[in-house]
Amino acid sequence: MSILIDENTKVVVQGITGKEGTFHTRQMLAYGTNIVAGVTPGKGGQTVEGIPVLNRIRDAVDRYGANASCIFVPPPFASDAIFEAADAGIHVIVCITEGIPTLDMVKTAHFIGKHGSLLIGPNTPGIISPGKTKVGIMPGHIHKRGGVGVISRSGTLTYEVVDQLTRVGLGQSTCIGIGGDAIVGTSFIDHLRWFKEDRETKGAVLIGEIGGTAEEEAAEYIEEAFDKPVLAFIAGQTAPPGRRMGHAGAIISGGKGKAEDKINSLKSHGITVVLNLGQLGQMALEVFKDSRTSLAKN
Repeated sequence: MSILIDENTKVVVQGITGKEGTFHTRQMLAYGTNIVAGVTPGKGGQTVEGIPVLNRIRDAVDRYGANASCIFVPPPFASDAIFEAADAGIHVIVCITEGIPTLDMVKTAHFIGKHGSLLIGPNTPGIISPGKTKVGIMPGHIHKRGGVGVISRSGTLTYEVVDQLTRVGLGQSTCIGIGGDAIVGTSFIDHLRWFKEDRETKGAVLIGEIGGTAEEEAAEYIEEAFDKPVLAFIAGQTAPPGRRMGHAGAIISGGKGKAEDKINSLKSHGITVVLNLGQLGQMALEVFKDSRTSLAKN
């Protein structure tokens, strides 16, 4: 099993005719993702890599049964693309776009909540269920099918962590980048709840960073309700207060969001925290040792 997406997921790519959309459509197809259509308003009737291009996402739902979307749309128009996907009944919406105006995202988050859609991102590398499908821009070759669920606020660090897990023989069930912007659609807790119910997931790795309180909230949930082993890493341990580091959401302000606070919170709730990223793979072997066989499928 996996969470949110699998080999049966039918994907529509919004912004498929753009440079990024075309390139990553090619990469997703090579991985085996079932892309049924693309959408670029005004360019319906074209094809990209053999995929039909439509003017409206609702046509992708009605004609091809699309139930997941991957958005490569410029920031000024990305919020509208999310609105359109949710309104058309798309269940999983993955928004790669970075830099969507915050006020646009406030309205968008409220809208998709009412429509029952799940938004991953914005500013996310996407989601991948190794050996099954990927929706987004994650490099497929570093992943290995298995039982570690990975949830991350950082795209680049996701790749480093996954590579270390794979190298020590620990496969992954599903890997998600929740997004680095200040307002994102889903949280650590949302994905932990889904991992809790997933029989294939035997443990989880959380990759956090400075800014906000998402990691502290996740720590409380893990102690109260998550019955599988968890390993965590917090990026930005040397970041100065008041300066944004990388992501819009990665800023220490109002006395909250420091790496030290997050690390202490995680530890106080019984969660193992890796301080040196280079040691994560070896630490994972220790944390997940009781589940190693099921974590290391080929």
